[in-house]
Amino acid sequence: MQISASVYRYKSVKKQDDAVVQEMLCNLSEKYPTWGFWMMYHKLRNMGRSENHKRVYRIYKASGLSKKRRSRKRAIKRIKKPLLQPLSPNQQWSMDFMRDSLFQYQPFRAFNVIDDYNREALNITIAKSITSQRVIAELEQIIQWRGKPESIRVDNGPEFIAQALQDWCAADNRNIALTFIQPGKPSQNGYIERFNRTFREDVLDRWMFIEMNDAQKESNKWIWFYNNERPHAALNYLSPRDFLLKYGKVHRPQISAQDFPTFQQDLDDDYNEYQELSLILNATK
Repeated sequence: MQISASVYRYKSVKKQDDAVVQEMLCNLSEKYPTWGFWMMYHKLRNMGRSENHKRVYRIYKASGLSKKRRSRKRAIKRIKKPLLQPLSPNQQWSMDFMRDSLFQYQPFRAFNVIDDYNREALNITIAKSITSQRVIAELEQIIQWRGKPESIRVDNGPEFIAQALQDWCAADNRNIALTFIQPGKPSQNGYIERFNRTFREDVLDRWMFIEMNDAQKESNKWIWFYNNERPHAALNYLSPRDFLLKYGKVHRPQISAQDFPTFQQDLDDDYNEYQELSLILNATK
């Protein structure tokens, strides 16, 4: 048409006002709070609006009307393994967590470890927070005086499925197998669950603790009593210590059966309390 390029140029077209669509979307969101984008879009189309889905979705997002899509967590597939009593000490341990609170309603956790062979309590750690690294540190202390187990039965808690714990167990100098129960099946870890019930009834439900240090001291005293004095119905009413000395096979020739390591007593102020408790229990026999 022989028109100069400076004269022939694009003329902008005024965009449609988004306020109308935004107001309609907000009204639909208030009236139907469970509706998502596509339900609102098709409702607008049925109301005679001609905007395409891309423009409506842009306004929908800008208005903050997006709804989070709920997705079901995939349950970890675990193979069901029978709960069998081991034939010797340190063949299989079980460990689990418990929750309770102090007098001021401050929550704390208890990390429990037992030997499935004679139900002996190997550890009860009281702390506000116990991570996978703390679990590893506690297991290393137990192994120093008790020896390492062949396997440990655990549930699917975040501390137990952590890669740090799995790498620690799979190390060449340890080679400890982690046996996971099926999710939502605590009965598959019945030995530690029964121990947790006894510990809760005898200690956590019996005493009101002011500080976590008090809970730890009382737990240590109770471990000594549980292992050495308390009759266990599943052990023919023998204490875990007596059952170990009577039926356990000690694989250390240099250590006699009487010296087989049981719950380690810290050599600090608590040691005298353990000794006093031992004297009192022996005097009442």
